[in-house]
Amino acid sequence: MKPVAELTEAEARDELARLAEAIARADQAYHGRDAPEITDAAYDALRQRNAAIERQFPALVRSDSPSLRVGAAPAGGFAKVRHGAPMLSLGNVFNAGDFAEFAARARRFLGLGDDIALRFVGEPKIDGLSINLTYEEGVFVRGATRGDGTEGEDVTANLRTLATLPQRLRGEVPSRIEIRGEVFMTKADFLALNAAQEAAGERLFANPRNAAAGSLRQLDPRITAARPLALFAYAIGQASARPAATHWEYLARLADWGFSVNPLSRLLADEREAAAFEQEIAAARASLPYDIDGVVYKIDDFAWQERLGYVGREPRWAVAWKFPPEQATTTLLDIVIQVGRTGALTPVAQLQPVNVGGVLVARATLHNEDEIARKDVRIGDTVIVQRAGDVIPQIIGAVPERRPAAALPFVFPDRCPACGSAALRPPGEAVRRCTGGLICPAQAEERLIHFVSRPAFDIDGLGEKSVREFMQDGLLRTPPDIFRLPAHEQEIAAREGWGATSARNLVRAIEARRRIPLARFIHALGIRRIGAANARLLARHYGSYAAWRAEMAKAVQIGAEARSDLANIVGIGPTIAEELAAFFAEPRNLATLDTLAAMLQIEDAAPEAPEQARLAGKTVVFTGTLATMSRPEAKALAERLGAKVTDSVSRRTDLVVAGAEAGSKARRAAELGITLLSEAEWRDLAGV
Repeated sequence: MKPVAELTEAEARDELARLAEAIARADQAYHGRDAPEITDAAYDALRQRNAAIERQFPALVRSDSPSLRVGAAPAGGFAKVRHGAPMLSLGNVFNAGDFAEFAARARRFLGLGDDIALRFVGEPKIDGLSINLTYEEGVFVRGATRGDGTEGEDVTANLRTLATLPQRLRGEVPSRIEIRGEVFMTKADFLALNAAQEAAGERLFANPRNAAAGSLRQLDPRITAARPLALFAYAIGQASARPAATHWEYLARLADWGFSVNPLSRLLADEREAAAFEQEIAAARASLPYDIDGVVYKIDDFAWQERLGYVGREPRWAVAWKFPPEQATTTLLDIVIQVGRTGALTPVAQLQPVNVGGVLVARATLHNEDEIARKDVRIGDTVIVQRAGDVIPQIIGAVPERRPAAALPFVFPDRCPACGSAALRPPGEAVRRCTGGLICPAQAEERLIHFVSRPAFDIDGLGEKSVREFMQDGLLRTPPDIFRLPAHEQEIAAREGWGATSARNLVRAIEARRRIPLARFIHALGIRRIGAANARLLARHYGSYAAWRAEMAKAVQIGAEARSDLANIVGIGPTIAEELAAFFAEPRNLATLDTLAAMLQIEDAAPEAPEQARLAGKTVVFTGTLATMSRPEAKALAERLGAKVTDSVSRRTDLVVAGAEAGSKARRAAELGITLLSEAEWRDLAGV
């Protein structure tokens, strides 16, 4: 694999696209289906590579970047529950140097000197299923899986069967509180469960994590009750009052209330103690009664946690130090070319199934034709596979001495395998793309599959298989056709494998999605580089579908104020603005939008929560050097208060905060008559 420092911008852009797709697929397998396709190590390697490229090319961070999202959308069968506070994921580090850089970033953000101790709490990272428990007046009222981080599955009835979950908390407790924890199964209980499954002729679970997740997500709580599940509590979500000043104190409160807290958790005085703790836990890993895949570190002070806040999907105040990846060797049976919804041709290795760290791996990404040539992997080779969590694993390389004499170098196709159109690779880019566009069935299929997926329209009963079948038979061609399917209910009911009940359920699911939040609608369109995170940014910035569509139509014109406004949204930038402009410049896209808008009720972006309303709707620009907080902290604070933060001053700017040595932006604000605040005035306005 080419070192990140040697990547061109075009190569970095294409690799980020590939990584986003691979990680999303793995997330869905792990979080959505409890059926990992690769190991934790391979998954971590993908995320580590993605993060390294984003650090090298910050302007190329995608809207659907794995660093901005978490988990997978809830599966069907359970009611959905919105979390009071998002359940976000953790960034990863893999060695002492990575952890030192994590701590240094936190120090810079907080403006701390090296003389001020940064205390941590270290906790073994249990390999289980994350859950959110809601208590009102000390009584357990609801439990949900993490889901997509915003909403999860309501598994309250199943959680009530856990002996280690207190139904009523002891002592003084906030009137309402969300308590986060991990449901898991011990190694001994896992082996006993699989023995019982085998004796009963039932399927075996791949590992304790799968067994725990599958047991908790049973539609019949009696099955969950019969499974040996355990729970450790370790975090806080939304609460009516803060129950402690530090995380260490909070763990003590959890124990007082009746929860099991991991006894190996430890208060660590500084970075040096944190590094030593990782070595200690790694050495004890094999002897622990449950599976762990690393150590979680949290900055102890809750006030510092609040100031640090979040970046994308991850808190700035916590990180997971992951253990090294596991590897195995197997045979490369074939290399197949997949065509994505943007036309990218991606080679995927078909492997002789091999168990890597407890997960059966049968596929691995080969990234692009340069990667195949660089590693010189050939069909028939014995290859080294490195597993990383939930995604398609990574091939490290071939074992040359075991290569068959007849193995030939792989020849990458220059024609799309789906439509036969030319597959071109622009100079300087790593990815070859099909030029078939709208005539390419693979791209059309992938766009429709994306449109109905969980993070988009989330239409139960209309998955990959059904979309492909309906397209093949002419029932589906474009997104509006989805909302014409109810007229074909009887025809669908007569199809093999359907029946009246399934067809009726599909129609109900489609009708239920005629009302859709703006962010989900934008994400569903499949515009390149517009994933769930950037769709939310756009929805929040423009407020309504009508406003968004009107401004995007204006943004098609290079140099237009609407184009500048779009590009200056923090998190969007010029590259993504170009993709949006290109989408709106295509008449067929506009026709599809207008047809959909006539069929649907697209909801305006949700109003800001009361605690964020202070700057709701205001556009803020920061310039100059701030003395009392870092620029990232100031921007994060403004966004928490509901503001839109942009990087340039225009007539649409409401406030400019000027620190020391403020330059052209402050002058521009004065020329336009925009309110100019000093740092002290900004702090007063923000309530700091």
